[in-house]
Amino acid sequence: MSAIDPNIAQQLAADLPREVFVGVVRTFEADLGRLAQSMVDAVKAQDLDAYRRCAHGLAGAAGAIGARKLEAMARQAMSIQGEPSASEVLLLGQEAKAALGELLLLLSGQPSVA
Repeated sequence: MSAIDPNIAQQLAADLPREVFVGVVRTFEADLGRLAQSMVDAVKAQDLDAYRRCAHGLAGAAGAIGARKLEAMARQAMSIQGEPSASEVLLLGQEAKAALGELLLLLSGQPSVA
């Protein structure tokens, strides 16, 4: 795993009942989609404040599940001074997808609760 901290993600998977962990992953997935779209919309509207708010939300969501690189990228986006570039948003999206993919792999390997 490189997109998420395996210690944090595996600890979550081990500590939470399966249905709760599934809920965490699904919530993260929904948050990623919503925040990514909102960031794209903010860039198009040249609304830097909205972009920063979305980046803040993304940083929090990423930190909660151990996506350290995504969290760092989102925190950097929060402090951007000028208009964000499309490539910055694309990189955030790619890292978010990588983190989600690793979480889904972890989820698929987690045994069901009897």
